[in-house]
Order: sequence, then C-alpha cells, then structure tokens
Amino acid sequence: MLLEKPDMKKTKIAIFGLGYVGLPLAVEFGKKFETIGYDIKFDRIKELKIGYDNTKEFHKNYIKSGKKLRFSNQIQDLSDSTIFIVTVPTPIYKNKNPDFRNLINATEKIAKIIKKNSIVIYESTVYPGLTEEICIPIIEKKSKLRANKDFFYGYSPER
Repeated sequence: MLLEKPDMKKTKIAIFGLGYVGLPLAVEFGKKFETIGYDIKFDRIKELKIGYDNTKEFHKNYIKSGKKLRFSNQIQDLSDSTIFIVTVPTPIYKNKNPDFRNLINATEKIAKIIKKNSIVIYESTVYPGLTEEICIPIIEKKSKLRANKDFFYGYSPER
C-alpha cells in the first residue's frame, strides 16, 4: 500500500506510444511535469523533437507548448520515471481478435525499469480483465515487484 502521498515536484511521467492518444497526453502533462514521450519509431521521435507531427493532427506550437516534455526511443531514458502511461495501439486481426504485441512489448519494457511505488496506467483498447490477466503478471515476474504492494496500476479501457 502506498504509505505517503507522492511528491508531485519529483514526479516524472513516461508516456508509451505517441499516437493520437499519447501525443496530446504527453504535451498536456509536459506543461506541468517532467515528461518523456516514448515511441519505438526512431523517425517519429526525430520529427517530434523539432515539433513536426507527420499525422498533421498537432501543430508545432502545440507540441512545443509542453515545456517539460522530452521525446525518446531509448528505454533507459525512462528509468527515473515514477508514472508510466501506456497508450500503444491495439490493432485487430482479420479474425476480429485483438493483437496484444504492442501492449506486451511496452509492459515488458516497463518491467525492466519500474521501481517501488511506481504507478502504471493502461489507456488502451482492451477488454475488461486484460490488465490483470496479461500485463500485471509480466511486470511482477520480470521486476520481482508485487502489484498493489510494491507498485500500483490502473486502466482506462476505451471499450
């Protein structure tokens, strides 16, 4: 159980996935908190660093308004983060089953760098129960930390 209120001045937020959900979330958090926007695509990171969004959804001035926001595709750059928000895509196969590879990949990366009292939030298109069934066991196994004791989690499924 979290024993003390987190010091928000020391809070560092990592956003996994910089698409239509993750990028504006990173910018908004980056207005108030040290934030790192993480994406596996090198070209996406390179463009966002100069304020260019190739989807044309977000203007350079908006992206640059997150004064405390940095971008990276290097997982070690997120190692001092205390809150991890996963906004990776969950595409659907032709047979209508969800493809969890992006979600599992992000979770495995978090498991390598998560620390005690961290918080992991899943904002992804998943079915109810998936966080507890797939994601949390990955973090517990790879990090040796226990959910709701050593780290905490939440989710906001779109379905």
